[in-house]
Amino acid sequence: MNGSALHKTAADCAEELPGAQLEHPFGPDWEVYKVRGKVFMLMTDVPGRPVVILKADPGEAHALREQYSHITPGYHMNKKHWITLESGEGVDKKLIEELVTDSYRLVVSHLPRAERPVDPHTYGTGTRAAR
Repeated sequence: MNGSALHKTAADCAEELPGAQLEHPFGPDWEVYKVRGKVFMLMTDVPGRPVVILKADPGEAHALREQYSHITPGYHMNKKHWITLESGEGVDKKLIEELVTDSYRLVVSHLPRAERPVDPHTYGTGTRAAR
């Protein structure tokens, strides 16, 4: 998958998530997806390479970085809680959709219950494949 397909796949997935909104608080070169005002995904180009920056559980983030050479610590974010995804071998539509949904669910799980657009413990879990 190339970089533009990476961005399109991630954006398409994010736009389908309940309550997700696209903003450009850092200028036109940064696409920032939020749920109830909290960031769950950022997209930009890092010296010519399209990247997607996502929130991840620290343990899973470490495992993902070990498994995929195209997943690195979060660019300009907390390296423990965020990952950067680039296009490359092993990065496919299913992986991107799982990572975007996981990031969204992590952010939703920290919202007050009354503000949650979905139940983060059950939303999107029916289609998850074991990694």
